[in-house]
Amino acid sequence: MIPGHLQLSEHLENPRGRGHTPDDAFTGAAGGAACGDLVRISLALADHSDDATIAGAGFDASGCGAAQAAGSATVALIEGRPLLDAARIGAAEIAAELGGLMPAKMHAAELAADALHRALGAGARAASLKARPGRALVAMSGGVDSAVAALLVTEQGHDTVACTLELWSDADNDGELSCCSAQAVRGARRLAHGLGMPHLSIDLRAEFRAGVVDGWLEDHRAGLTPNPCIRCNGNVRLDAMLELAARLGARTLATGHYARVDRSGAEPLLMTAADAAKDQSYVLSGLAPASLGRLRFPLGELRKPEVRELARRAGLSVAGKRDSQDLCFLAGTGREAFLERHGGMRRRPGTVRASDGRALGEHAGAHLYTVGQRRGLGIAAASPLYVLGTDAATNTVTVGTRGELMAAEIPVREIVLHRPATEVDGVRVRAHGRRMDCRLPGDLAAGRHERAAIELLAPAERTAPGQLACLYSGELLVGRGTIA
Repeated sequence: MIPGHLQLSEHLENPRGRGHTPDDAFTGAAGGAACGDLVRISLALADHSDDATIAGAGFDASGCGAAQAAGSATVALIEGRPLLDAARIGAAEIAAELGGLMPAKMHAAELAADALHRALGAGARAASLKARPGRALVAMSGGVDSAVAALLVTEQGHDTVACTLELWSDADNDGELSCCSAQAVRGARRLAHGLGMPHLSIDLRAEFRAGVVDGWLEDHRAGLTPNPCIRCNGNVRLDAMLELAARLGARTLATGHYARVDRSGAEPLLMTAADAAKDQSYVLSGLAPASLGRLRFPLGELRKPEVRELARRAGLSVAGKRDSQDLCFLAGTGREAFLERHGGMRRRPGTVRASDGRALGEHAGAHLYTVGQRRGLGIAAASPLYVLGTDAATNTVTVGTRGELMAAEIPVREIVLHRPATEVDGVRVRAHGRRMDCRLPGDLAAGRHERAAIELLAPAERTAPGQLACLYSGELLVGRGTIA
């Protein structure tokens, strides 16, 4: 008899909790049409106290026998266990409960683990555990930066809980390249369990679509070029994890961002990272001071080679993993294809005009071009041409020389200042763009202002409307505004 075969047959013949859905259950599902197997796990928490336990659980499954057995094994493993203890269970533990699975059948255990962790995540978002002074939640994306951040927080003696958000699911994307796909969640879970941490996955796909992607699509329809990462960090992703941290009794949330926080003033302010090439203060600029006060950035004083070396020393499998480059929802697909598939913005030929109004040629659609763009214009000229502006209403793209692209000021709207305008001495208009010396004229006080013009000390290329201008005073990020 094959070792462990008896356990598998027992779960097939007498499935634990099949068809049972406890009252007030939290449910997670994984699989479906793409693979033919589907596992759904439901669980109920006994209470929302310090030791919230899984009082009841059940499953449904369709497809192969291994999927049925994996659902039953999951129920057997989690009933009666504390919430965060159950969050330590992954595919390996489910397979072990079945006496081991052949590689061809491990897919079933992975699906059951995915379903379990979606159910646990939903339960955790409704929990209210007693605050633990040493507990910290760590955001894990499955990459080297967040893994090392989790490692450092754990080495500091914290009771660490890992969390990964599933933000986007699209069959046309490359899940391996995305930091928030189902594949990324699975990889982060393996990393967290390897480091001895419980891991929770939170399904924020609906919130991300409504709070980030829909706005990004609308801005493109209006002829703007937005940065969705700022909206995501400021309004969706980190706020959701800060709320989860509070639910789990954790005072702080640690992430793998390259940034620092100055806590010397009346309210915390973002500071640039020690590694200027990796600094992410720009994409974190939408965070409210109250949120910033609870955030920790363990990598803020480190440089990327140091982070990779720490990962290598710890034997982390992601030590050499390359960084994701695309927007998470564009991973493996192009912007044009995404705009058409999700926003209905198809190619719409229009006129390319010179700054004096002369027609120079035809473009594929104004929504596909952005200010400063040089490549892809298809216009022959004596000197290189750049996009000077787009008009969504008339579907027109205006081009000109680099000299015409240069500007001495940046008009901004919806300005937020954390310090008076007199303290502003630098601006950045791209996530990894160079910092430009500037000043903010007038006597604008800290607070919100409708409009202003940032004066550059040296002319620079104009930036597309819709992008963010981040304002600095030395290393401190002291304000922001949307380019008008």
